Parts: sequence; structure tokens; C-alpha cells
Amino acid sequence: MKPSIQQRLHVQVLGQGPETLIFAHGFGANQQAWRHQAAAFQDRYRIVLFDHMGCGQSDVNAYSPQRYSSLHDYAADVLELCEALKLSRCTYVGHSFGGMIGVLAALKEPDRFRRLVLVGASPRYLNDPAEDYFGGSEQPQVDALYAAVSTQFPAWVDGFASASIPGRPELIAELSRSLQSMRPDIALSMLRTIFQSDHRADLPQLKVPALVVQTEEDFVVPEAVARHLVRRIPQAQWAPLEGVVGHHPHLTAPKQLNNAIKTWLGNTGAFPPPGTSQ
Repeated sequence: MKPSIQQRLHVQVLGQGPETLIFAHGFGANQQAWRHQAAAFQDRYRIVLFDHMGCGQSDVNAYSPQRYSSLHDYAADVLELCEALKLSRCTYVGHSFGGMIGVLAALKEPDRFRRLVLVGASPRYLNDPAEDYFGGSEQPQVDALYAAVSTQFPAWVDGFASASIPGRPELIAELSRSLQSMRPDIALSMLRTIFQSDHRADLPQLKVPALVVQTEEDFVVPEAVARHLVRRIPQAQWAPLEGVVGHHPHLTAPKQLNNAIKTWLGNTGAFPPPGTSQ
């Protein structure tokens, strides 16, 4: 018998409440990365946590590079999970590539989602000078990353974790352990899927309101990318985390991120003009 989506993605459901919050982690992490948010919200909301296929305690026997060749495939998992749990009008909180997965899921089935929270998300990681777009990476850099993952995975993990969470040794060690637990071939395939994706054209089609959360310094996703999201998503609100650096604010500055989410959850539906900051 085929394992259920709950089994394949190691789904955990916590708390109770009239509204559900789905938390989707980023590359190489797992659902434990959201522990501060789960603790903060589970007294008033139903919390759904899961591990993307290939990460954490997901069922890697269900993984294949063909099945997960695009972010749409990961979005299909989210929608299957929503169907299994009979979710509608929920709030989706996605970090890094988990954020764009939420955008794609909401484009496919907008009634499933009331609003999105995009934390360090990017529609395209590569620069595109022809479109005056700064994604933060050039193809030769990304090719070198692929080579390092292929030949020096443990060393690459240590370097990536250190750059993602600067100055926090205990959290660097945590992210390193999570990354090291991945199969290197799955990590490489996932990275290719992420870095070669381009979902800029999808953004204007999004009908669901989105909060764009960005730290002051993120070596993976520069502020220019977050500004692009705010300009291109019709109902977007800008939420800079002042004084916060790194790619994982849910771990390094949980109170600030939680406050931004709480404010968003209480939003009345009034939005500033696209491209403005508050």
C-alpha cells in the first residue's frame, strides 16, 4: 500500500483553533526549524508541520529526481496535504524555497489559502541583466556550488551553514546536522531545481495576499529580490526585520518574526500600494 502524504512528509499537527497555519521549511532544514513559531501560535491556531521530500524524516523511498524536477512538484505535495487534512483558507508560512512552493500552490488552488508569509523567498536566484534583475548569483557561481556538493559535500555543508547563520555557532551546528542528514544526491538534485527555477512571471497572477519578510543581510536572497516580490505580487506587504542578519530569522530572531506574523494575521485586508514600504 502506498504511504499516505502524512507518512511521506512526516506530518505533525499541533494545537487547536479555527484557523490553520502551515509552516514549510527551506532547503536542507526540517520542521523543527519552526519550533519557536509552533510554540508561539499553537494555543490559538492549528499548526501543520512537515518535511519536504528528501529532507528531515520524509520517506526518501518516495523520492525520485524525475518526480521532483520542479518546484511545481513540491507544490503538488502541499496541495495533496491540504486535501488530506481538508484545509481551506489557511495561512501558509514558507521559508526560502518553501516560500515559492506556497506561491505555486496558491496559484493552483487559491481557495486553499487565505494569505501567505514569504520569509527569505526568491522567484529567481540568478541575475538577469537584460531584465535589470539582481537575484544574487551568477551561473558560474552556481556551477561551482554544484561541483562542491558533488565532490566535497561535508565541507560544503559547513561553509553553507556558517554563511546562512552568521555568528551563531549552536544554530550553525544544528543546520549542519540537518544538511548532513540528507543524501548528497538528493541535495544536489534539489539545489539544481531551486537555483535553475524562474517564477518571476507567476508573481502577478497571485490572488492571495502575501507578507514579504526580509532580513537586512541575507547572502542567499538579497533585499533586491524581496523588493521585486513586493512590486510584482498584487497584494503584497513589506516586512523588513531591522537589525536581523542571515537567512534563518525564524531561528535567529524568532520574536521579531513572530511579531510580524501576528500583525499579519490580524491584518484587516488593507494593503499599501505595491512597491511601498512600511
